[in-house]
Amino acid sequence: MTGLAATATGSADADRRLRLRPTLRLRLTLLNGVLLVGAGAILVLLAWLLVRDALRPTDELLPGTTVVLADGRTVDAGEWQRQLVDVSSGELLVKGLLALLAISVVGVAGAYAVAGRTLRPLQQVTATAQRLGEATLDQRIGYSGADDEVADLAKTFDAMLDRIAASFETQKRFVANASHELRTPLAVMRTEIDVTLSDDEADIAEYRRMATVVRDASERANGLVDALLVLARSEAQAGRRLGRRTECDLAGGTANALSAMRREMERIGLRVQTSLETASVVGDPGLLDRLAGNLIENAVRYNHLHGRLWVRTGTDGRHSWLVVGNTGFEVDQADVPGLFEPFRRGGRERTGARGSGLGLSIVRAVCDAHGGTVQAVAQPGGGLEVTVRLPSADAVPGAPAPTDGRGGAKPVGGR
Repeated sequence: MTGLAATATGSADADRRLRLRPTLRLRLTLLNGVLLVGAGAILVLLAWLLVRDALRPTDELLPGTTVVLADGRTVDAGEWQRQLVDVSSGELLVKGLLALLAISVVGVAGAYAVAGRTLRPLQQVTATAQRLGEATLDQRIGYSGADDEVADLAKTFDAMLDRIAASFETQKRFVANASHELRTPLAVMRTEIDVTLSDDEADIAEYRRMATVVRDASERANGLVDALLVLARSEAQAGRRLGRRTECDLAGGTANALSAMRREMERIGLRVQTSLETASVVGDPGLLDRLAGNLIENAVRYNHLHGRLWVRTGTDGRHSWLVVGNTGFEVDQADVPGLFEPFRRGGRERTGARGSGLGLSIVRAVCDAHGGTVQAVAQPGGGLEVTVRLPSADAVPGAPAPTDGRGGAKPVGGR
C-alpha cells in the first residue's frame, strides 16, 4: 500500500509539474498581461496627475476670495479647491484601478485564448510528430490558416515528412532489390549442388561443371557485397570530412582503369580515344579509383561490337573533370536520372544479366563525398556520356601533398 501511495503521489507530482510548466502559451499570455497592466497603470497615473494639475482655478484669484456653495455656505476659495482636488483625484484613482483590473482580466483571458488559437498549428505539429511511425508517414498537418510564420512552419514540416517518406520508400526498395540480387546467385549455387548431389551417376566432369557454376555465382555475390560496402562507405562520407585526403590525379586512375579493361576492349574491338591531361583533386584515392573504374567498366560493358569509347580528363584551375563516353544501346534522356539509382540498369530495375546495377550509384556517392557533381547525357544513336566534376586541388585550401603508390582502379558493380 505504501508503494502504491508513493507511486500515486509521484504520478500526481509529475502531472502537476506538467501542468505548471512554462509553456509558450503561458509565457505569451503573461507577457501580454504584463504589457497591458503596465500600460493601463501608466495611463491611470497620467490621468490622475492631469486632473490634479487641471483642477486649480483659484490659483488665479486674489487671496481671501470666498466661494458660495449651492447649499448657501461660504468657504475660502483655496480650501474649496483642495477639497475638490482630493475628491476628484480619489474617485479617479479608485475608478481607474477598478477599470484597470477589469481590463487586465479580460485582456489576459483574451490573450490566453488568442495565443492558444495561434499556437494550435504547433500543437498539430507536435501531435503529428508523436503519431509518426513507419506505418503513418502518410499523415500531414495540412494547415489552412493565415499565410504567416506558423503556416511556413507547417509547410516546412509537411515537406520534411515528404522527404522522409520518400527516403523510407527508397530504403525499402533498396533492401528488396539487394535481397533479390543476393538471393539469385545463392539460389543458383544451391540448385547446382542439390542437382549434382542427387545424381548418382555424376562423374568428375559433372562435378567440375558444378564447381565452375558455383564459383561464378559466388564471384557475383562477392562482387555485389563489395559494391554495397563501397556504396555505403561513399554515402557515409557525403557531406562529411573524408577519412583520407590525398592529392590525386584523375588521369592516373583513369589510365589504370583503361589498362585493367584492355583485354575486354580488344575482345569486342572497341576504338578508344583518350585525352588524359593532369586533373588533380583532393580526396580518398581508393574511392576515386572506384569512380574511374566503374565509369570505364560501364562504358565497355554496355558498348557493342566495334563501338567507340572516348575518355578525357582536364582542369580549369577551379574544377577537374573526367568525361567517359561510349556508344551502345539507345537510352532515353528521361531515363538517365534513374541510372544513378541503385539496382537500375538502363533505367529499369533488375533487368539484364550483366552487372549489379550499382556502378553509377557508387559514382554519384563518391562525387557527393568529394563535393563534386556528375551528369550524364544520352547520345544520339545510342550510348551515354558521363561527366564528373570535382573541386581542383588548387582550389582546395590546405590540400595535402601528393603521395605515390596508388593502386590501380578496381571496377565494382555495373550500371
